[in-house]
Amino acid sequence: MGQVNIEASPLPPRETRRDDPLISLVIPCFAESDTVELFVSATYASLPGQRLEFVFVNDGSPDDTLAKLLALSIRDPHVVIVDLSRNFGKEVAMTAGIDVASGDVVVPMDADLQDPPEVILKFLKRWREGYDVVFGIRSDRHSDTRGKRVTAGLFYRFFNNLAQTQIPPNVGDFRLMDRVVVDAVKKLPERTRFMKGIFAWVGFPSVGVEYVRAERSAGTTKFSYWQLWNFALEGVVSFSTVPLRIWTYAGMSVALASVVFALVIVVRTLVFGRDVPGYASTMTAILFLGGIQLISLGVIGEYLSRLFLESKQRPLYLLRGIYREGKHDERAEKSQ
Repeated sequence: MGQVNIEASPLPPRETRRDDPLISLVIPCFAESDTVELFVSATYASLPGQRLEFVFVNDGSPDDTLAKLLALSIRDPHVVIVDLSRNFGKEVAMTAGIDVASGDVVVPMDADLQDPPEVILKFLKRWREGYDVVFGIRSDRHSDTRGKRVTAGLFYRFFNNLAQTQIPPNVGDFRLMDRVVVDAVKKLPERTRFMKGIFAWVGFPSVGVEYVRAERSAGTTKFSYWQLWNFALEGVVSFSTVPLRIWTYAGMSVALASVVFALVIVVRTLVFGRDVPGYASTMTAILFLGGIQLISLGVIGEYLSRLFLESKQRPLYLLRGIYREGKHDERAEKSQ
């Protein structure tokens, strides 16, 4: 598919956007007890005078993250807590937060402050110019390990060469979305969620803003390389059918090679007489074809498993409660 164009295209004239939009920050949390208070204080310091709504999603944290969040919500009426019944994963937790967020614009971000809150001011500037999506481009990823930087670069290239939906390189979930985009995202009900792809799929006028990704403010990352591999696999399978098509061509190629090889054997037998095939060549052919078949079955299985999950029509997540000012918000819970 080639490189993804992140340059802004000219926009038609649009209505003037308000100077004081309500900004909903959607923050998925799993064992982020050490970071949530730092996040709120740093955000207020970075965005003075802005109207803010903090939508924290407690994704089944095993520590006292929920207690810290409840204490925050008692002190600060702008803090909303979405408490999930168990750990559903970051993508689903982000979806739950987007469902609850009521802002004119919504900004998904992590609680560890690696995505600096002050960049949101640059997002707002481009939003007022008429862009419905303003995404952050990680121009400097020194806070990530070399291995993570290399594998991330390989993933973006691999994904964009396979999928019709293109993801700009070095772009994560950190972005500002207008309410019209949020409403469009909420219409996508698939159970296997790859939010970067979903954000790109809905479209709308978009532009990137570069920023430097900082070190974590506290705590440690919750993602292992195995989880990142599975996450990358989820993204490719969710947005591309090319892996299925590859095995159609692979099967055709192997079949053609088999026909050619059979003709060679026939001709050689007619010319030189019968020969006895060797054990090594027979085993090589059997193992090669067996490996091809197993890999192709595995690829088919990945797609079939997603059909299985979609057919069950289970809800994306279950709530234990939504809290404002430390109390259950029963009206918000019933609306979900």
